[in-house]
Amino acid sequence: MLNHITIRNFAIVDELSLDLHAGMSVLTGETGAGKSILLDALNLALGDRADSGNIRHDAERAEISVQFSIDKDSAAQQWLAEQALEQDNECLIRRVISREGRSKAFINGSPVPMQSLKDIGEMLVDIHGQHEHQSLLKRDIQRQLLDDFAGNQEILLTLRNLYRQWQQKHDTLSQLQQSSSERQSRSELLRYQVQELEKMELQESELQELPEEQARLANAEKLRSTVQSSLYELYDAEQSSTHQALSQITRSLEALLDFDPKLKDMVTMLNNAAIQIQEASSDLRNYLDNIELDPERLAWIEERIGVIHELSRKHQVTSEALPELQNKLSAELLSLNDADQNLDTLEQELQALEKDYHAKAKQLSQKRAKAAKKLDKSVTDTIRELGMPSISFMVQLEKNTDKDINLQGNESIEFMISPNPGQPQKPLRKIASGGELSRISLAIQTVLADSTHIPTLIYDEVDSGIGGPTAEVVGKKLNELGGNRQVLCVTHLAQVASQAHQHLLVSKQINKNNTTSNVQALDQTQRIQETARMLGGIEITDQSLSHAREMIERGQQVKKKQSKKSRKSA
Repeated sequence: MLNHITIRNFAIVDELSLDLHAGMSVLTGETGAGKSILLDALNLALGDRADSGNIRHDAERAEISVQFSIDKDSAAQQWLAEQALEQDNECLIRRVISREGRSKAFINGSPVPMQSLKDIGEMLVDIHGQHEHQSLLKRDIQRQLLDDFAGNQEILLTLRNLYRQWQQKHDTLSQLQQSSSERQSRSELLRYQVQELEKMELQESELQELPEEQARLANAEKLRSTVQSSLYELYDAEQSSTHQALSQITRSLEALLDFDPKLKDMVTMLNNAAIQIQEASSDLRNYLDNIELDPERLAWIEERIGVIHELSRKHQVTSEALPELQNKLSAELLSLNDADQNLDTLEQELQALEKDYHAKAKQLSQKRAKAAKKLDKSVTDTIRELGMPSISFMVQLEKNTDKDINLQGNESIEFMISPNPGQPQKPLRKIASGGELSRISLAIQTVLADSTHIPTLIYDEVDSGIGGPTAEVVGKKLNELGGNRQVLCVTHLAQVASQAHQHLLVSKQINKNNTTSNVQALDQTQRIQETARMLGGIEITDQSLSHAREMIERGQQVKKKQSKKSRKSA
């Protein structure tokens, strides 16, 4: 979820710091106030191309920082871990653009290439409208959404396991079918590598234990002297130990108990402290007795750590992966040694795996086709509720022409749209209108709310060209989507804004020759004022204020009902 955004010297923004919450948030403001600036800045933070013209006229550089909280098991968290960028389930992205045209990017404080911002951005935010982060337009995401909607996780896991087994055996068979001289050369290399690894007799526990023991032995003298000094100060000093001083203080205070019993609790605490010092001193003495000064062991450990690191660099794997690598190389060597015997067996096993794969892939195709029909109707109905009565939605399943098996089954998936009855279906990614695409995306996201994995959805132009009852439906759908996703919507319609959990007002201030844009979170009274302004008219009247108050209260009642419904379903 997007928690915070900070913008400095970007367009007409001097400095802006904004907290965002879960649920549905709306951005409103008068035309020209800069509602799109926030989304433009967010797009830059997520890897869009930089333009020095976006830097505020009186500044040398612009800076955008965005902070996300990330679920522990999410794809984003896994990606951060793979890149060694993880940080306590948090992702802080920072983008700096200079007047000279240079651009720098950081994730959790580490510099990264611009592509990394795009990669992580696609896992964190979906921006629908005139921008470029719509994951729904990607065919891989469309396939994943259909499979999630169909509940295909179990069969996909089976299919992927079959594929991986097939791929492993297929690769092994290809290696065995190499010429005899190539196999012999590969066998010799593998034999040398396996012997080198076996000679190490590397244990997995060593990878953690050796550095710990190395640090302990390397600092044994310091450990000994510090512990010895501490023990002396605590207990062993005959005239001035902490324990002796504490005991003397305790006895002095005990003598005063007859004069004031209130000292009893303090005396008890001091007695306990003396006991703990005595016990700690005993433990320190035992620890001191077991400290080893063993330079030969230290030299052996440092040499072994060096050899392990050298092998890791040589094989281009982590130290932790060396035991697994040894097993893999040993298995390949064994396979090559038994090449002739294994050929026939492998071919039979491949045929059996292919048969099992195609049987499962056929089941997957049937489930996808059934789910696609259900999804077609649900999304089409929702699209029409959103003021596009002529549009129909269809999931196209196109059978793969190649005969090779793959991870994804027998067909490719594409979301299609027919703009009007009788007109041919077109891919969703080719829809031109930003507002139309936003509403179609909203319909799909609403139907697939429990299946989508991207935590933050942003809609720009979603209410373009609509009003009245349709606008209210759009607001309700966005509010409903905000029940299990963070939703941020730029809107100019009161019917949409009144449904939000959080209302943000974008305003522009002009002071002499200086123009700045600001974003403010509105309280209830301010929301009513802003909603009344959005309802129209040069002057805000009591009637428009009453209408605005009624709309917001009605929206809050809808939110309470949805909240109760969510608690019941939970």
